Amino acid sequence: QVQLVESGGGLVQAGGSLRLSCAASGSITSINTMNWYRQAPGKQRELVAYTSTGGSTTYADSVKGRFTISRDNAKNTVFLQMNSLRPEDTAVYYCNVHARTTYWNDYWGQGTQVTVSS
Repeated sequence: QVQLVESGGGLVQAGGSLRLSCAASGSITSINTMNWYRQAPGKQRELVAYTSTGGSTTYADSVKGRFTISRDNAKNTVFLQMNSLRPEDTAVYYCNVHARTTYWNDYWGQGTQVTVSS
């Protein structure tokens, strides 16, 4: 099994910054993509940022230039640096990892609340 532990959410004023972390542990033999999703009240979960093993990244248009995803492969950890936060960034943020134990599978963190006040 794989466990994902997220941290770093909280309440911040518009224009502020937060840094989310997600550490994967368990019987992991390999990790492919490490991603961040978010879900605002009444909305569908959406992909915020994606990073591959080789370090390539993709961002949702709404966060380009403000958010940066990075990963530490040695520690099986992915980060999301969020700058210039806006009230519309308010959501529960979820870490998602495509990892192999015996088989490849998708794993999700428990979610961390990010609230941006205006």
